[in-house]
Amino acid sequence: MKKEFPEKEKFIPRDVSWLMFNQRVLNEALDHANPLLERLRFLAIFVNNLDEFYMVRVAALLNLKNSDINKPDHLGYYPQELLDQIGKQARELIKQLYEIHRGICANELAKENIRVENVAGLRKEQKRFVREYFENTLYPVMTPLGVDPGHPFPVLPSRTMAFAVHIKRKANSFLAVVPVPKNIPRVIRVPSRKNEYIFVLLEDIIREHVRVFFKGYKIDGFSIFRVIRDSELSAEEDFTPDLLKLIESEVKKRRLAKVVYLEVDEKCGEELLDMLCQGLNFAKEETVRISGHLDLTYLFEMIRKVDKPELCYRGHIPRKLEFENIFDKIKSGDFIVHVPYESFEPTVDLVRAAARDERVLAIKMTLYRTSKDSAIISALKEAAANKKQVTILLEIKARFDEENNIKWARELETAGCHVIYGIPGLKVHSKMTLIVREEEGAIQRYVHLSTGNYNEYTARVYSDIGYFTNNDDFAKDISDMFNVITGYSMPPAWKRIVSAPRDLRGYLIALIDKEIRFHKKNKNGLITAKMNSLEDPRVIEKLYEASGAGVKVRLIVRGICCLVPGVKDLSENIHVKSIVGRFLEHTRIFTFNNNAGPRVFLSSADWMKRNFDRRIELLFEIHKEEIKSHLKEILELYWKDNAKSWELTQERAYKKIKAKDDPFNCQEYLIKRHGG
Repeated sequence: MKKEFPEKEKFIPRDVSWLMFNQRVLNEALDHANPLLERLRFLAIFVNNLDEFYMVRVAALLNLKNSDINKPDHLGYYPQELLDQIGKQARELIKQLYEIHRGICANELAKENIRVENVAGLRKEQKRFVREYFENTLYPVMTPLGVDPGHPFPVLPSRTMAFAVHIKRKANSFLAVVPVPKNIPRVIRVPSRKNEYIFVLLEDIIREHVRVFFKGYKIDGFSIFRVIRDSELSAEEDFTPDLLKLIESEVKKRRLAKVVYLEVDEKCGEELLDMLCQGLNFAKEETVRISGHLDLTYLFEMIRKVDKPELCYRGHIPRKLEFENIFDKIKSGDFIVHVPYESFEPTVDLVRAAARDERVLAIKMTLYRTSKDSAIISALKEAAANKKQVTILLEIKARFDEENNIKWARELETAGCHVIYGIPGLKVHSKMTLIVREEEGAIQRYVHLSTGNYNEYTARVYSDIGYFTNNDDFAKDISDMFNVITGYSMPPAWKRIVSAPRDLRGYLIALIDKEIRFHKKNKNGLITAKMNSLEDPRVIEKLYEASGAGVKVRLIVRGICCLVPGVKDLSENIHVKSIVGRFLEHTRIFTFNNNAGPRVFLSSADWMKRNFDRRIELLFEIHKEEIKSHLKEILELYWKDNAKSWELTQERAYKKIKAKDDPFNCQEYLIKRHGG
């Protein structure tokens, strides 16, 4: 008889799993195999990740708790239960963060003559520099804001730092707020000796001079603080005549959104904290006290200002694909590009060549996240100027990129492109490009599909795969898909792609079912899947079923994994590992043994409810044997990694995989293999 497991035993809560991922990021700062400044970078990444977690996930739970639908989730957890659990996890991680930061700064950075000093610790001439910097640069742009019946508590944008100052005059007591300017560099190098890097932070300069703003008043206490606000957009998309204006309006409302996180200096007095929490409408008991500088993302800026390449990763030059004409290259046969090991340039070159080629009639493209100085955007503008028909689906709801995408949407429209802003109720997350070209009196179509974004910057640090083809069936499917998302066409019967929200989940479940049937007959079932996140309960249940039937399941999941592997009678044939290293693992590759006739797929989608139900996603099968073999080899390299890999155990904890012999770092291997 099959053993029944309660839901809470079968699944790890999504937010708990995400915090476990950020713990793995934090642990990279402890790995001495990483160069010193790269270890600091991991601290900054950790903080940036945690900020976004509060802005999105904690905010969502708080909204649920305070709503009319405050009820248990599918695992049986009430919002407050999860808030308590992740709050405890997050506080412990923040404590570890500052312990690691202090250790690195006090010991290893100091040995390299790199220091972040308080003003009091500077030499005489450095103090003079700081004083002049305050008087000439800082003081003129700063504005202290009083709080009283005529001056309400100021609206501070999310992730703003400010000083709360408790001032008195005679018998009257007041609160004032002094925001730390965001338009002035936070990390300032003071005059130093040769090969010496002495920095002081902007907030420390303000702290040293804060009394200048309150002449005639007594300062009874002051503390720096930082706020994070809810970032969710609550737009009624289905009822708006103008999606762009709606999202633009919602983005502006973020500055007024509820505060979901407050951190203060550990020495902040209780009376001052009471005044601050009252002004922010924030529960005092939820405040996080910090022993050190707030917001360690300043480390990104500091690293850029230190000219010591020996303390960073060795420079990596992606291998360039050699070709004279990108269209001829694609016609010669389908191929893939694996960034960042191979150059992203063929993708840029495809769009740029299409913009300039007299025979190209149309360019169609989806954009989710792109870089600030995007060569692809420039090429699309050039194409419109050259009278090509350019149609862009630019997803303006891409979280934290809304403002950037709205800017690009307006620029592309001005340039003459047709811009679609998205689809109400869905996010277009698939990455696809279609080039229509006239060749010898006939229409030829070229297709590019990708697991990741059309972003030149992230292509240097994210691992993704782009697929180039001019296969007729692919071209027809992608043409039809563009008609679906830009007009009113219903999805046809696809020949080479599978799409969400239509049928992607069902297709994957059918593939797993097929692997189960083959294994029962031939005992050779094997599923290997690499993705960012695994959270969808129905797919997880099907993987449990596969395990119960004896199918071996190997999962490489960088981030969230709600599945519990290795549990007897549930998941004993499932193994899960996570790789966190120099590059962010972003590829989605899925293989099914298929009775020794392996099937290999690439996809834009993770196995999450949101990807299956609320996004337009693509999955496509690779048929060319050379590419299939290449992708299977890539998966085996990742599975072999024992230098940057963590195994998820049946105890719901991640255990670092330790090499028995020589460590194998798959990312470093791929760099060397591609000549980087």
